[in-house]
Formats: sequence, structure tokens, C-alpha cells
Amino acid sequence: MSYKIKHLSIQGDGITAGPDGPLYIPFALPNELVEGDIDGNRIPKPRIVEPSGDRVKAPCPHFKTCGGCSMQHASDAFMADWKTDVVRNALAAHDMTADFRDIITSPAQSRRRATFAAQRTKKGVLIGFHGRASDAVVAIPSCKLLHPDLIATMPALEALTKIGASRKAGITIAVTQSAAGPELNVVDAKEADGPMMVELGTLVEKFKLSRLSWNGEIVSMRAAPVQTFDGITVSPPVGAFLQATEAGQIALTKTVREAVGKAKHVADLFSGCGTFSLPLAKHAQVLAVEGDAPLLDALDTAWRNGDGLKTLTTQKRDLFRNPMLREDLKNIDAVVLDPPRAGAKAQCEALAEAGIPRIVFVSCNPVTFARDAKILVNAGYTIDWVQVVDQFRWSAHVELVALFTKE
Repeated sequence: MSYKIKHLSIQGDGITAGPDGPLYIPFALPNELVEGDIDGNRIPKPRIVEPSGDRVKAPCPHFKTCGGCSMQHASDAFMADWKTDVVRNALAAHDMTADFRDIITSPAQSRRRATFAAQRTKKGVLIGFHGRASDAVVAIPSCKLLHPDLIATMPALEALTKIGASRKAGITIAVTQSAAGPELNVVDAKEADGPMMVELGTLVEKFKLSRLSWNGEIVSMRAAPVQTFDGITVSPPVGAFLQATEAGQIALTKTVREAVGKAKHVADLFSGCGTFSLPLAKHAQVLAVEGDAPLLDALDTAWRNGDGLKTLTTQKRDLFRNPMLREDLKNIDAVVLDPPRAGAKAQCEALAEAGIPRIVFVSCNPVTFARDAKILVNAGYTIDWVQVVDQFRWSAHVELVALFTKE
């Protein structure tokens, strides 16, 4: 039996009507005719009978087996429209509309951070991403997603896997591009004894790594890993959040600065280690609020070492349990809000009461963004515009910046 795809889910699966309810079909596009065996509410291995005009040949040779990308079968134009519609539809579900700017998409081979699965084998080691719905590790030597600097770390990852993994249990290695050399964070590895510590230190020097963490502890640092936020250098702590691509970071920063406008006093909530706080401090006094003290320490150090920046103060605060209130935001002209995927419901409720004239909302989850946006709109705010930014190319992930104003 064949099925016509009606639309895509927010995860990017095709959806059609099945005998017992909706069917979810991976790697399918709207209006395609597909066949395949039903397994529960899915057709896990569909055969495309009538392809869409938006279907393209996957650019990466690993696409069929690797679980790193899910949407390489769709054209760039389709993905741009679809990701914009994901945000538009999330707002529509709460009876809201907005003007949408053209999407900004990061180029291929620009991802500057990735987490690899690594294991020892009879012949050596295997490093890559997990396969689709599988624990099997798929090697990705020709990956079209990752920055070449990350692919270039493979010899170092192989050496670390030989040291830290057993034949029965693999390890996980997070790699982040850095101006001082790649930073590696290894977890689920063997406990490092004295001789292993020496060996790990030797590998850091050999492969010109900046910093190596082992099961949560820094074991060797050749040079502090450095990131640059609009020309301002920051040395983040281990595990600090970093935008996935440099192009994405630049696009988000430029859009946030535009949205803040001429505000002279800005609060950056969920500031991290300064992605937006530091660039904003070039033109405004900034209050950076974050719940993680090491992130704020890195931000403060970067500000103190910066040149020509205006006053920047930091405050450690759990914004989920203790949101910033009206009295905490005296003299603030604009708020930048960049919460994690769970959104910022409590903080948006507090902002709605505070009545800050400009709120710049950065989000990585259209669903929670729309929920929180409704709180602001109900309080009299207008959504001036939405800018979608796609730095997770070939995936269903969506990011955005939206400007809310209130007279």
C-alpha cells in the first residue's frame, strides 16, 4: 500500500494517515508517495515511489548510515522555507503572527563543536557518530557538516581512545574548535593513574591541543582555549555553551545588537560567558545574569581584559527559580533573553510585569518560544519581527531572534 505525505513533523519526519492513526516516515517530503512496512506508528524504511521536486541527492556519503544529519534529502530552498514555517506555525498555534526576515543559514563544513562516540576494536579504534536509532558507531571521514579542523583531530582522538577505552565500553569525546588549538573533553573513560596522566600530557603537546579534560577533570592544558565574541577574546570553562558555528554566532550577535538599538542600559539574561554581553558592552552598560559562576568568571575576565568596553557587571542567579523582577531592572532600557530549550516562562511573566520597552528574545526551541511570547503579547508587547537562524544545517533544529517592543 502507498501513502501520500501530507506535511512534516517538527522533528522532520513525514506524516500521513495510517490505518490506526498518523504514520511517521523518516526521509520523506510533503506530497511524496511512499511505500513500506509499518512498524507501530512508523514506516522506518520507506521506498519513495513518487519523489518531490524538493528532493536532492544527499551531499554526504555517510548520510544513509550516520545519525548525525536527518535532512540531507531536502533542498536548501525547502529547508529554508520549512524552518521558517516551523516558527511561524508555533506562533500561530497561540494565535500570534509576525513579520519574518529571510533565514540566515550557516555554510556546510562549519560546525565547530561535536561529540564523538569512540571505541576500541580488534583492528584498532572506531570513531564517529552513532548510526540511526542504533548504538553502532559509524566512521565519518568525509563528513560535510563538521569544520575541517574537527576532522583533523581524528589522529588525536584515536590515540586517546587507545588509552581510555576498553574493548567492552566505549568513550565519548567532545571536541571544540579553539583559536589556541582544539579542546577535548573525554568522559566514560578509564580512571587516569600517574603513568596515564603523563601519557595524556604528552599527547596534548604532540597534537597541539589547547586543553584536555578527563572524566570531568582538567588533566593537561597547553594553552587556555580561546573563543572570540565580536573581537573580544574569552577563555570559557570546560563544557561551556558555544554557538554551533562561527557564522551562526555572527548572525545572532549582529541581529541582537540591531534589536537592542540605542539602549544605554541592557540586561543580558542567561548570559553564559558573554556571547552577547561582551559585544553589547561596546555601546551600552550591561548587566549579565547567569546561574553558573564559572561562566560569569570567564565573562568578567574577558571584560576586564577588553579594550574600550563600557561598564559590565555580573550577577549569579537562578532565573528559573528567582527571575529578575521590576525592582531588579531599574533603569534598564532593553533586555536580551537567551534561555535553554526549556524556555523562560517564569522570567517572561516577570518581564511582562516589569514593562521593559525592548525585549530581544533568542531561542533554540520554537515551541517554548511561542509559549513565552504569548505571555509578553498578552501583556501588551508587539512582535516587531522574527529572524530565523539555521546553524544546524541538515537537521530539524531551529534558532531565532525576535524583537518585542512596548510603548
